[in-house]
Amino acid sequence: QVQLVESGGGLVQAGGSLRLSCAASGRIFSVNAVGWYRQAPGKQRELVATITSGGSTNYADSVKGRFTISRDNAKNTVYLQMNSLKPEDTAVYYCNANVVIALTPVRRNDYWGQGTQVTVSS
Repeated sequence: QVQLVESGGGLVQAGGSLRLSCAASGRIFSVNAVGWYRQAPGKQRELVATITSGGSTNYADSVKGRFTISRDNAKNTVYLQMNSLKPEDTAVYYCNANVVIALTPVRRNDYWGQGTQVTVSS
């Protein structure tokens, strides 16, 4: 069984920073692409940033220049550094990871974390 656990959320004033972590544990051979998503009350879940196993990144236009996604493959952990936070960044943040759980044959599954709340006050 594979678990993704997000942490690092909290309450911060506008202009402040937070760093979210997404740690994968369990029967893992490798972690492929990982994405951070967020869902604000009454809105659909949206993609915030992604990172491939090789470190290539992509960002939603709304967070470009403010958020940075990174990963530590040795720790099976992905981070989201969020700077210059705005009230509109308030949401529950989720990570999603594509994980290799078997090698012969290769099997991959997608997993979601439970989410971490980020609240930005004005």
